[in-house]
Amino acid sequence: MYDRFTTREKQGITVVISLAGIIGPFASGSFIPCIPEIAKDLKTSGTVINYTVGAYVFMLAVGNLFWAPYAEFYGRRPVYLMSLPLVCIGSLISATTKSLAQLVIGRCVQAFGASCVLAIGAATISDVYKLEERGTAMGIFFGVSPIASFAFSLISFNNGAKFKAILLGPPLAPITGGLLAAYASWRMTQLFIFIMGLVAFTSIALYFPETSHPGSRGIDVFMTDEEIELQNEGSSLPQSIDTFATQLSRWVWLNPFEPLTLARSPVILFVSCAAAFSLTTFYVLAIPLSYTLGPHYGIGTPLLIGACFIPSGLGSIVGATLSGRLADSAIINGRTRRHGKWLPEDRLMATIPAALILLPVSLIGFAYTTSYIPGQVGLGIVLLCLFVNGMAVDMVLSPAATYFVDVLQTQSAEVMAFYTAFRSIVCAIASAGVLPAINQFGLIATNTAAAMLAWVAFLLIYVTIRNGAQLRGWRDIGFTCSPQDF
Repeated sequence: MYDRFTTREKQGITVVISLAGIIGPFASGSFIPCIPEIAKDLKTSGTVINYTVGAYVFMLAVGNLFWAPYAEFYGRRPVYLMSLPLVCIGSLISATTKSLAQLVIGRCVQAFGASCVLAIGAATISDVYKLEERGTAMGIFFGVSPIASFAFSLISFNNGAKFKAILLGPPLAPITGGLLAAYASWRMTQLFIFIMGLVAFTSIALYFPETSHPGSRGIDVFMTDEEIELQNEGSSLPQSIDTFATQLSRWVWLNPFEPLTLARSPVILFVSCAAAFSLTTFYVLAIPLSYTLGPHYGIGTPLLIGACFIPSGLGSIVGATLSGRLADSAIINGRTRRHGKWLPEDRLMATIPAALILLPVSLIGFAYTTSYIPGQVGLGIVLLCLFVNGMAVDMVLSPAATYFVDVLQTQSAEVMAFYTAFRSIVCAIASAGVLPAINQFGLIATNTAAAMLAWVAFLLIYVTIRNGAQLRGWRDIGFTCSPQDF
């Protein structure tokens, strides 16, 4: 099942889906440094514009829930081809906006289209990689997707194959947004996202095969053998359009809220909460950066504010790559230690240092340094805290996502939709509330509260690791593992 694609084909699939997965985080990361300029252009306040960030993240959650059932029924490829044009449409609306309402509509359409790759991308990775390879590959994907970043990754798979995957993540998304806002207009960022969506759509239409396991799609029962073969090949654009049109003619309405039923399982709910709380810490630091870091260290332009996101992006790459390797090693060592018995919770061991130590330290260190240490020394410590936070967030997100597709292989798109939607909703609330919280309670109190969320994340992960088998047995939602994984 995992031998359908050669090593080179797997590399190509990983690169294409990782590049497409960049769009959602890029659209978010490049927007944040521009908030003061957007507020000035639309004659409103930064706090009001900040609410559009919450609307964007919330629509990511809605989109995840919508696309996942269709990815299970029609396959990954057709859903990518349906969703990515919405990114282009939303970007054009945002770039030409004349009012706050129009901006919100454009950003929501943009997020709805971009959300597809964030959920189904991880399911695509699980389609083509075996258990011991999956964590490393997922690390590549999440190294560019959750937090805007740039990277070159050197990956070594456990079967001995080594290759270099150039993952051009959003080329420094926040600094790109700041650069365009400073020397052109924040609207140019939206046009750049339009181009990214168009390139991603074309790449998938021309080069991306269907990765769903043979016979696993609901549409397969309605298709002839020739149609299934054409869908799986997906190497020709005319052929792709013809097959795509055939599938649309057999449209079936599906329940977009079906993935929410997975929350009945304690392990799914606990790990989703832990990941959401961890990602919230990034939003607590990033959203108010123009209003916290800027005044204290004399950083007033969008370009310089954007440059301050570089350490976070680099940390994200380091964390995702490191945690992927650690998670795969934990799986292999655990299986060896138990004489062949596999426990999926072993993978979560890679998240412990981040949730217990790195996340709280980065938050509290940022708050106290910004408040009490001026000058270049203080700025250097703050940038280090941003690096550590970016690294720690991905050290939680990547193993958590891989854990989900390990235990729910046949529902990988749906579980990733729930996981991504849940954390998006939590982060939407956090992004809307962080500036008012800082204004009301202060930076130190707000960041300390976020650090406490990180410790709650650690407790949830610890409980899952210690009692995973019992918790999975408490509510069986169809936990599966492919025979090839053993």
